[in-house]
Amino acid sequence: MNRLFSVVPALVLSMVLQAQDARHQYSEYGELLYTRLSSAPFPHPTRASGHTYGNLQFPADKHYNDSSVAIFIPKGYRQTDAVDVVVHLHGWWNNIDTVLKRYKLPQQVAESGKNVILVVPEGPRNAPDSFGGKFEDPGGFKKFMEDIAAFLVRESKIKTQTVGTIILTGHSGAYHGISFALMRGGIPDKIREVYLFDALYGQTEKYAYWIDHYKAKMITVYTDSGGTKDETESLMDNLRGWGIPYFSKDEAALVPADLENNRLVFVHSDLEHDMVLHGRMQYRDYLKASGLPDR
Repeated sequence: MNRLFSVVPALVLSMVLQAQDARHQYSEYGELLYTRLSSAPFPHPTRASGHTYGNLQFPADKHYNDSSVAIFIPKGYRQTDAVDVVVHLHGWWNNIDTVLKRYKLPQQVAESGKNVILVVPEGPRNAPDSFGGKFEDPGGFKKFMEDIAAFLVRESKIKTQTVGTIILTGHSGAYHGISFALMRGGIPDKIREVYLFDALYGQTEKYAYWIDHYKAKMITVYTDSGGTKDETESLMDNLRGWGIPYFSKDEAALVPADLENNRLVFVHSDLEHDMVLHGRMQYRDYLKASGLPDR
């Protein structure tokens, strides 16, 4: 028993030190906070027994039991009467810390110059799974956003619990959770923009419904080798048939005006699947072209 009690504080200390190190990494760009929320995507009853992919088993305690949320506030952020938020869902084989670092998300948000707070909830942790957890429950995304705002007020980072504009972004397998957040999350009118980074693998009817009913902006990046080309081109074909205008261009030729002046933008990228968020600092540039106010 004595040995057990000596190990537990060591584990807690290790976690604290890791969090402090992560915060320090991004201090040049702003402030990184971590919290745990009961409304975060996981744990979720659907994954209480874990998940099987192929012949591999991913147990719940290692992959579906983390309610962590990372929140990044860029330097120069101005408190306003409503808090604008960009929520990013990570894809397969990833977690909060890996996506923040690999895809330079804090840096890109800071360099966008937009007065927005970045929120990255933990999804299926280091697992091959597109399930969005509580974001797929009726009203689940609304509850999450309310809890985010309440947390930031308690931490004196914002002065209001009113959520303004939401931009939903996701890479790869994040398409599933985003599509359900749009359709049954409870606040579709607040989600003004969606960015899919090589992520349109399915649930396309939900995106089509949202496009038709909410007149908001969507940027869809697809690659030749990432598995999204056919589904993306099918959606473009349907939009033509429905008489809904859209803009399509190769990423290497894209200019800021293309992003600023078009509601539905389809970007064909020559980059590899894992480079479409940061290879050309795309996340930064898409946010720059958004309807968010400047800092």
